[in-house]
Amino acid sequence: VPAAVAPGEGPYTTRACGKGRRDTLLGGITTAKTTKLTLHPKFTIGEISPRLYGAFLEPIGTMVNGSMYNPKHPTADSQGFRQDFIAALREAGLPALRLPGGNFVSGWEWKDSIGPKEQRKAHLDLAWHQYIPNDVGHDEYLQWAEKIGTQPMYTINLGTGTLLDAIHIAEYTNHPGGTYWSDLRRQYGREQPYGVKTWYLGNEMDGPWQIASWEKDPKGYGVLANETSKAMKWVDGSIETAVCGSSSPFMGHFPQWDLEVLQECYNAVDYVSLHHYHTAAPGNYFQLLGGAAYIEDYIETEAALCDFVQAKMRSPRKLMLSFDEYGAMMRPLQGIEHPGWGPYNLYHSHYRFDPNAAYVRHDPDNMVDNRRREVGDMVPALGSASILLAFLRHADRVKIGCMTSGLGALCATDREHVWRTASYYPFHQLMEYGRGQSLQVAVEGDTFDLPAYAVNDTSQYPAKEGLPYVDAAAAYDEKAGALTLFAINRDPAGDTQIQLDVSAFEGYRFVEHLELCAPDMDARNTWEAPDTIAPAVGQSAKEEQGVVTATLKPLSWNVLRFEK
Repeated sequence: VPAAVAPGEGPYTTRACGKGRRDTLLGGITTAKTTKLTLHPKFTIGEISPRLYGAFLEPIGTMVNGSMYNPKHPTADSQGFRQDFIAALREAGLPALRLPGGNFVSGWEWKDSIGPKEQRKAHLDLAWHQYIPNDVGHDEYLQWAEKIGTQPMYTINLGTGTLLDAIHIAEYTNHPGGTYWSDLRRQYGREQPYGVKTWYLGNEMDGPWQIASWEKDPKGYGVLANETSKAMKWVDGSIETAVCGSSSPFMGHFPQWDLEVLQECYNAVDYVSLHHYHTAAPGNYFQLLGGAAYIEDYIETEAALCDFVQAKMRSPRKLMLSFDEYGAMMRPLQGIEHPGWGPYNLYHSHYRFDPNAAYVRHDPDNMVDNRRREVGDMVPALGSASILLAFLRHADRVKIGCMTSGLGALCATDREHVWRTASYYPFHQLMEYGRGQSLQVAVEGDTFDLPAYAVNDTSQYPAKEGLPYVDAAAAYDEKAGALTLFAINRDPAGDTQIQLDVSAFEGYRFVEHLELCAPDMDARNTWEAPDTIAPAVGQSAKEEQGVVTATLKPLSWNVLRFEK
C-alpha cells in the first residue's frame, strides 16, 4: 500500500489480536476489515458544548487583510468587510471564534487600534514579521464577529501587556458607560457593550517564541493570570477566563510548568488553554489519523493535572479544557538529527535573527492563491475531523475547540471568490448533528500498530498499539430524538465492514448513511469545480432488528443518522 506508508516502510502484515486482527507496518497483505460498534443510551460521556466546533482567527498573511477585510472587493460593505465571506460563514453557523490571535497578541497594543482610522498607529508585528496597520482593530474584530453571527472569545496581551491594560479592555468592551473607557467606546460609535464572555489570559505563554515569554517563570505567570482574572471579573462578574497551559505536549517542561501555573491561579480561572498541531509524513495516513490518540493523551494528562491541583487546593471547582488551536498536517519528517539537542533546537528554530529579513505588508492584491495547496482536500478534512472525534470522546472536559484553519474550512477564499473545500462537510455535519450527550462507542474489530516516529529533535511520537481502523464517536440528543454516529475508516487500502448495534435505542429508526471520500487523495475543490469532493448517500447500509450493516470506503468520513 505505497500511498499509506512513509518512505522506507513496507506494507503491513496481519496477526491475531484479541477479538480482532492487528496489522503492523512490516510486510505482507491484508484482507477485508470488520468492526462491530455498539451504542447504549445509558453510557454517556458528557454534555457536548456547541463551542466545541469553534474556529481561530489571527492576522497571519491575508486571512484578515484579504479574506476578511478588503475595501477593494466588489462585495465590500461600509467597513471594508467582504460580504461574500460574511454570508458564507453566517450560513455555516459557526458557534464561536477565538480572536484576534495567537502569537500576534503578545505584542499588540489594542489601544492603538481604536477610534478614527486616520489616527491609529501602525506597528511592527514581531511574531510574524509583518506590518500591522490596524485597519482592523479591536472594535472591527468584534463587530465582524457579530456580522457572521458567532460568539467572540478574546485573547488579551499578557506578554508586553499589563494588568492595567486588561482592566481597561474589559471596561471598554463590556461596561455600559459612565467611565472613561466605556464612554470612549460610545464616543467611537458603539453605544451598547459587546458583552464578550470568554477571555484568554495571553497566548502560549510558555513558548520561547512568544514575545515577553513566561517560559522561565511559570509561578510568575500564574500569579499574573490570577490577578488579571480576578480584576477582569471585578469589572464584569459574568465573564469566564482561560489560563495558558503548555502550548504543546512536546515542551520539555510539560506538565510541570502547568502545575506551577495552576497552583497560583486555580480558583480564579475557568479553563486551561491547550494547543497542538499534529504532524505526519507525506502519504502516511496511519500517522495522520492515528494522531487522535496523541491528542487524547494530551487531554487526559492535562485533565488529571487539573484534578490533582483541585484536590491539593481543596477546591470544589473543576476546571474545563479549551483546545483552542489545533490542526493536522503532512510534511517531511526530519527525524532525530542531533540526539540530546532537543532543548537547543527548540530555541534555535525560533531565535532567528536575520539581518536580511524584510517586514511584509499584506494587501488583498497579493493574496495567495488557495487553490495551490500541496495536498488534496481530504488530508485536512480527515485530519481535523479525527481530532474533533477525540474532543467528542472527552466532551465531559473539553468544552471549547477552535480549529486553526476553521474559517478556511467553512469558506475558502481567493481574491475574488469563496467556495467550500472538503473540510466544510465533516465540520458542518458535526455542528449540525453532534449535539446533546456524547456517547461511549464500544469498538471491537481489526486494529493496526503505529511505530514510533520523530518529526524532528523536539517533536517525537511514541509507538501506539491496537488502534482501531474505525475511529468513531457518537452524539445522542434525546430531547430532539436524534442519534448520530461519526466514523472515519482509517484504512487507506480497502473497505471496512461495520455492524452498528443500536438496539438499545427503542423506537429509533435508521435515516441515512452520509459518506465523504475523494476520487483520489490529490483531488480538491476549487471555485471552478466546487463539488469535486462532496458528500453522498451511502447505498450499502441496511438495518435489521436494531443492527445496521454498512461498508465504509477507504479513507472516508461517515455519518450514520437515526431518529425517534
